[in-house]
Amino acid sequence: MTSWLRTYSSVPLCVLLCCVVVAVCAEASSAGDSACRSTSITSCTECLSRGPQCAWCFKEDFQDGLWPGQRCDLSVNLLRRGCGPEFMEQTEIKVEVNATISNTQVSPGDISITLRPGAEASVIVAVKQLERYPVDLYYLVDVSASMQENLDHLKTVGVALSLRMTQHSSDLWLGFGSFVDKPVSPYINVHPSKINNPCSDYEIRCRPAHGFHHVLSMTGNMSEFTRVIKRQRISGNMDTPEGGLDAMLQAAVCQRAVGWRPDAKRLLLLMTDQPSHLALDSRLAGIVTPHDGLCHLENNVYTGSTRMDHPSVGQLSDKLLENHIYSIFAVEKQQYQWYEELVHLLPGSYLGRLGLFQAPNLIELVVDAYKSLLSEVAVVVSVEDKAVSRYWVSVSPVCPDGSTAKDQSCSGVQPDQTVYFNITIGLHSCPDDGEDEDVRVMVRPVGYNESTVIRIHSKCRCRCGSTRRCHDDSQSPCTGTQDGANQQQRQDHGLINDSNRDSNWKCRADGSDVDCSGRGVCECGKCVCDQSRLGTVYGKYCQRDDFSCPYEGGLLCGGRGECVSGECVCEDGWTGDSCACPVSKRTCQSASGLLCSGRGRCVCGKCVCDDPRYSGDFCERCPACQSTCQSYWKCVDCHLSHGLTQKEAGHCNSTCAPLVGYMDDVSGQAGEMWIQCMYISNDSCRYRFQTSSQSGQTQLHISTRPECASSSRLVGTFLGVCALTVLCGLVMVAMSRLVLQKKGWSPGGTAEDGVYHCTVKDLSYIPTTNEKTVTYRRDHTPDRPVEMHIQVPKMPLGDPWQY
Repeated sequence: MTSWLRTYSSVPLCVLLCCVVVAVCAEASSAGDSACRSTSITSCTECLSRGPQCAWCFKEDFQDGLWPGQRCDLSVNLLRRGCGPEFMEQTEIKVEVNATISNTQVSPGDISITLRPGAEASVIVAVKQLERYPVDLYYLVDVSASMQENLDHLKTVGVALSLRMTQHSSDLWLGFGSFVDKPVSPYINVHPSKINNPCSDYEIRCRPAHGFHHVLSMTGNMSEFTRVIKRQRISGNMDTPEGGLDAMLQAAVCQRAVGWRPDAKRLLLLMTDQPSHLALDSRLAGIVTPHDGLCHLENNVYTGSTRMDHPSVGQLSDKLLENHIYSIFAVEKQQYQWYEELVHLLPGSYLGRLGLFQAPNLIELVVDAYKSLLSEVAVVVSVEDKAVSRYWVSVSPVCPDGSTAKDQSCSGVQPDQTVYFNITIGLHSCPDDGEDEDVRVMVRPVGYNESTVIRIHSKCRCRCGSTRRCHDDSQSPCTGTQDGANQQQRQDHGLINDSNRDSNWKCRADGSDVDCSGRGVCECGKCVCDQSRLGTVYGKYCQRDDFSCPYEGGLLCGGRGECVSGECVCEDGWTGDSCACPVSKRTCQSASGLLCSGRGRCVCGKCVCDDPRYSGDFCERCPACQSTCQSYWKCVDCHLSHGLTQKEAGHCNSTCAPLVGYMDDVSGQAGEMWIQCMYISNDSCRYRFQTSSQSGQTQLHISTRPECASSSRLVGTFLGVCALTVLCGLVMVAMSRLVLQKKGWSPGGTAEDGVYHCTVKDLSYIPTTNEKTVTYRRDHTPDRPVEMHIQVPKMPLGDPWQY
């Protein structure tokens, strides 16, 4: 949005603002579908009131037998079910800009919008800040006794302020008015001597108290302004608050008397040292009539002061905005907090704090207020009171620096810069009587004498006509069913009490004696089908339904289509009986780019292999298949057995490829796909060969240079293997012998009665005695050990050893 505005900032506003953005909530979602289709809907008006996404089919023979509510659906669903666009009543949003009305500061000036309930539309309003405006400044001064000194300071303000404002304005006009309070008790002293001269106790001649007195209309003659100020006298009252807000409303609405110029920036300056009365305060004086917001000046004196209450803050805000007036409050610092709360409720207002109402201070306050008010651009959107509850409005400003403000205004706007306001208006509902209506929405930039009028036409009725009677043998295109007394004759189980029974034959299919296939009732010679919890029953004789389609994943038509006449009508990109098959075959495409690796067919998004030996997502696996190299080993062996000569190749044609050749090097050939293989012959020689299938023929190239090991290397390898085998045998024999001896078993026999008999070989290494040396220490010679030698004879060899 921001970049769009920046790009087209140089385009004339009349062209730029013709690009109006229309936002219609018409997304086809499941939520919208359920909101449109309902058995409670009986007419086009009820259908369209469900939301802008709903459409009504008024085609007379649209799926015969449907209940009226089935004619209400999303437009895309109605199209699928055979209702053409020319037979549809649906939300129609129109936005038109009236190019004949041109403004300088605010554009466009006039916009027309057509809305249906639940719809919304957005428009863009541009507000341009001009460099130099004419300025009308109206001084509204509190002339109560406490303001005597401040009133004297105004006598020198006019000329000095005019000279200072030449830096910011092309033309400055000034006006003047005064106020005190309502001239009734208890606000003033009603003693006869005090009414005409409230200051009689001080021997001073004062003016009578008054609610508002218009003294000087707008003039560019600064001398005249100064002369009028010098003639002003103070007045007096009883209570502290004054009638400032009452006087402000009169100064705003009495445009002809005050002399506000239509093309000038209007500033209303209120000078006071006290707070102001608010609405309902006048009840103390017995005044209970609310203010009517109109001008009540006679001979420049406010005559309604004693008859009507003080205006409310909201009423004063509306009148200031309606008359394009900025308000400036010049108050003493003691009352600053009270007016600080007030200015938050008045759009386009400025509060200045003054210690003294001296001329330099007033001039600075007016200049600062003027620059501050013009640098902030804000709009107020108001809907007519009669329709305010049926519409909603959203405002989103885009400031000159491209930022989006959070509130409805932009600050720091410089001359010749433009602020764009995106204004969205939505219609909640139609009037209670259901009739179309025209409503005006005003877009008022605060303080500008131009505004935008948005004329909204709420379209609540359908164009398809009025209802006609059943006895005319016709249908109402807006209700989708026959209207009249016969509708009340509808009974359960397809039975009716129709006085004209002869027309029932039109509700029976050929060869059937049951009305509407037993699933509906016959009215005026046409079937109105029953409602089923399973789905919709329709057809000329109620012979069709939309719940007999196959399910996929627990959803009718897999959730990717609609069931029409018992068959699934799939969405784009899906096919199959249950809409479970994607139309695209990308899911079957292998990494080589072939469908199913060239060994199968793509069925419902999955590969079905032609050869049962192949498997995998792309028919790429074959556990039972030989490799390509293995399939040619027999052929290569045949050529090796006949010698690698080209003339002998014919002996192997029965087991080989048609084209077999011999090459010194088989490293592959450019431009062809060759598979490199190896074959090991009986003499342990390695033969390399390669194969390729091109143009439907298989070629085989066999290398004539085998890789064989040398004879010395073979002999050495053979001797090494033999030596290792003998060594392993000796180790095994020794280990077996050791185990047998340890267990006491003879190699050739078994043990008898636990007696072990030594063999001659055993006697050859068994000793007859065992010697052992023992060292010990005697008690009388502890420092000298004594050694003893002991010989222990062994058991005679001839004696048996019992164990």
